[in-house]
Amino acid sequence: MNEDHRIQPPRTADERTTLTAMLQFQRDTLAMKCAGLTPEELKERAVAPSGLSLVGLVRHAAEVERGWFRNVINGEKSRSPWTPPGSADWADFDVDDLDPTGVEEAFTIWREECARARAVVDAADSLDVRGHIGEETYSLRYVLAHMIEEYARHNGHADLLRERLDGRTGE
Repeated sequence: MNEDHRIQPPRTADERTTLTAMLQFQRDTLAMKCAGLTPEELKERAVAPSGLSLVGLVRHAAEVERGWFRNVINGEKSRSPWTPPGSADWADFDVDDLDPTGVEEAFTIWREECARARAVVDAADSLDVRGHIGEETYSLRYVLAHMIEEYARHNGHADLLRERLDGRTGE
């Protein structure tokens, strides 16, 4: 795999530091899985009929970052840049028509959403800050734990996709 620039999470830190470091490690893992690949390789689908691709995972990661941190915790009404107006469908994985600029745009939007998410966490008084989806209430603590799980699951997919592309495996 490409050089590993991830920072290992601290083993003895407070709860906020531990959760945010674990989440950042997972974000960095997805970036590492995608590093060094061409736009065409990043769009390559896993196996039929799956629409799963590395750039699709990046777009999905941007969506869940935006949805959980900006919309749920921060109370914004931000819409996906990939979902057509008036549609409720998620279009994160619709990458067949992406040109190299669209692939790079996906990574730019993802990095921006990660930065916004970090700002939301940094601005929170505590992990007990709450947000809502309809009638459901979620704490920032829950959102951080959920996002770690979300990335860890999809990083497993990314590992398999990367192995299929060039045989590379590993963290």
